Amino acid sequence: MFIQTESTPNPATLKFLPGQTVLDAGTADFPAAEAAGQSPLAQRLFAVDGVTGVFFGTDFVTVTKADAVEWDHIKPALLGAIMEHFQSGEPVMAGEGQPASGHAEHTGEDGEIVGQIKDLLDTRVRPAVAQDGGDITFHGFDRGVVYLHMQGACAGCPSSTLTLKMGIENLLRHYIPEVTEVRPVAV
Repeated sequence: MFIQTESTPNPATLKFLPGQTVLDAGTADFPAAEAAGQSPLAQRLFAVDGVTGVFFGTDFVTVTKADAVEWDHIKPALLGAIMEHFQSGEPVMAGEGQPASGHAEHTGEDGEIVGQIKDLLDTRVRPAVAQDGGDITFHGFDRGVVYLHMQGACAGCPSSTLTLKMGIENLLRHYIPEVTEVRPVAV
């Protein structure tokens, strides 16, 4: 098994490509070790000293490290943990339920606008963000303000504010005049 790695715009996050499916659909975000209970793979990765976050996409795993830890010190252990997991035959996610992923539900009078926002995020934003090892999902819409949840490499990325304001906000405002601003939320 050969696992490729790619850097991300977030220097604290590294993207691992195991060359096989990680999740059949959606994403899974583990912002802390306590959240990893449903995932044997996430538990293995959090067992490596210095890991502070794990995120799964369909064909990648992103790992976020503590600032004081160097990639040179933990990357071999992470590669070993990923390889060991996939060779073990264990599932990436245990039990019935996958972690909630995707957009938040929205009910109310802005349903049509929210539908357009989600469609633009799914077709224009999320594929590009996944290339960088993260995900951005709809969290809410209130009086012209779109609230987005940033996951994986996007969470805590130094360029995330620029991505939100210059990229996503401009895109949404261009296509949906009712959108006036985009803000990140912590879930």
